[in-house]
Amino acid sequence: MKPIGRREFFRNSAGAAAALSLLAPGKSVPASDRVRIGIMGVGGRGTQLAGWFAAMPDVEVAYLCDVNQRRFERSLEAVSAHQDYEPELVTDFRRILDDPEVDALVNATPDHWHALGAIMACRAGKDVYVEKPLSLNIWEGAQMVRAARKYERVVQVGLQCRSSAYAAAAAEFIKSGGIGDVHLAEVVFQMQHPAVPKGDEQPVPPGLDWDMWCGPGPLVPYSPGRWWFERWDYSTGGIAGDAVHQLDLARMLLDIGYPEAAYADGGVRHFDDGREIPDTQIATFEYGGLTLLFKATLWTPYMKKIPHSIRDSDTIPAWENCSTKIVVQGTAGMMNFGRHGGGWQVYDENYELVRTEPGRQGDAAHLRNFIDCVRSRELPAADVEQGHISTLLCHLSNVSCRVGNRKLVFDPRNQSFPGDPEANAYLGRTYREPWVVPAEV
Repeated sequence: MKPIGRREFFRNSAGAAAALSLLAPGKSVPASDRVRIGIMGVGGRGTQLAGWFAAMPDVEVAYLCDVNQRRFERSLEAVSAHQDYEPELVTDFRRILDDPEVDALVNATPDHWHALGAIMACRAGKDVYVEKPLSLNIWEGAQMVRAARKYERVVQVGLQCRSSAYAAAAAEFIKSGGIGDVHLAEVVFQMQHPAVPKGDEQPVPPGLDWDMWCGPGPLVPYSPGRWWFERWDYSTGGIAGDAVHQLDLARMLLDIGYPEAAYADGGVRHFDDGREIPDTQIATFEYGGLTLLFKATLWTPYMKKIPHSIRDSDTIPAWENCSTKIVVQGTAGMMNFGRHGGGWQVYDENYELVRTEPGRQGDAAHLRNFIDCVRSRELPAADVEQGHISTLLCHLSNVSCRVGNRKLVFDPRNQSFPGDPEANAYLGRTYREPWVVPAEV
């Protein structure tokens, strides 16, 4: 591929601009002191991450990798806007793993490549930043935790809300008894997603390694409509892929881990586009004296994410149609909490507003935390084990739907459903050689 010259480019959004202002270098750092990283998957999120990491003074983006060569131009522009040295462009991520000068792999691929990419990186002695959702299934997530611990790798999951200072403050407020004893919390995730076009089989476009894209999943004929977001072989679904942020935040706010049991009712209720993964889910997760309720839809246009004009400001969103909120109910009050820097508010027993805390997004702090932990060898803010437990909630909801919308009891020690072979059949998957997540990491 012909080299692309440096251009001034950065993905423009309010969040990206805010992150850039925080990550911009105050002074140059010698090349020998920089953390060298490779980006695996440079679609929308991967390109955004590439630009943000390149803007950090002590980081060098050494590689950009994608099976679709048409994505290189935009991602290279994002990096070249912030560093004078162009990264190497590769289509096989093993080139990154084979380079002894690379410190970390950033995995921003579709869901079905998260586990194997991260585990192979750990085996190669690389630290890992892996996008959410952590895994395609429960077994993969457990294997990722095992690999991180065995090879003593720093593995940060892209659950950047954990690095927001306002989230930590809300968790401390609840822990201190600010709203009394908490017995119920509701995670609301209600969106308007487009239909997925079914599409006919077509020739593989030039520059796309379709075999490598399918990777651990089955090699199926190429079709523009057979993309990963709503197919079990490649994805956890549009709900899990985004709502995991809020489920993770709920766990952080309430200081809870594995649930004792889970139940979900859901299915494809609205879309008629051939998707396999539910567009509607209502789930409950049991934690002894606490119930976590999860409500998710992909067909509710009147529910809105927090606007960019509110994120990273002192403004609080309109809670009634906020599509990414958490409602925590205690014996002495309740809290509305907004993702995306939405802040939080507390109401007392008379529903009088008694506390308002605006928020700021955690993207920049999250990336900074990862690089700092690569250097210090400390556990990162969204360590792989925390990411596994939060992603597990999504898996439990999905598995419950797949076995007929029934209650599941989960054993965290054995990472399985005791006495439930039907549910256990969904713990893992069948892999396509040579892209197999190993039983022994």
